[in-house]
Amino acid sequence: MTRLLVATTNADKIREIRELLAGAPVDLITLAGSPHIEAPEETGTTFEANARAKALYYAQAASELTVAEDSGLEIVALGGAPGVESARYGGAGTSYPDKFALIYAALRSRDATHSPARFVCALALAQGNRILFEARGTVEGCIAPEPRGRGGFGYDPIFFYPPCGMTLAEAGDRKAAVSHRAAAFRMLHAYLQSHF
Repeated sequence: MTRLLVATTNADKIREIRELLAGAPVDLITLAGSPHIEAPEETGTTFEANARAKALYYAQAASELTVAEDSGLEIVALGGAPGVESARYGGAGTSYPDKFALIYAALRSRDATHSPARFVCALALAQGNRILFEARGTVEGCIAPEPRGRGGFGYDPIFFYPPCGMTLAEAGDRKAAVSHRAAAFRMLHAYLQSHF
């Protein structure tokens, strides 16, 4: 079975990706097996650019078929912020509750506390110096009046998904059916089934 390196150290993302790629004809491995490889800087201005750069970097550094993704939250009233800076919003080491507080303050200053928003996930599959496949998944919603829910991770507690009537942090197993990452990785699953 073909080995597939999942190029992230985020344990929550690895768990989700394992579930989303269950049954695909690949043996998932993680960066835990390659601790000598330093993480590259994420300098792209789009999710796609960052996903491509990470996939190519790790595919060559580890000599493995590699999938990398870049994802984040885009808030319409904030001009798409935090966007590609989602993980770094507020500065390195800023907790998610502190990020939420910064977002709510920015929205209040614009009188746009229930702004439309979307989660975006772009992924790239690379082998050697070639991108083999790319996919993008999104989920549309709005910013919740306040953080709610203990499930999920990242910005899930402030992202209200109208079809479920709750935040993604409250959605439990339903998140896997509707999330941006699920949409992108379902496309990758289909690609892997037909090409490996």
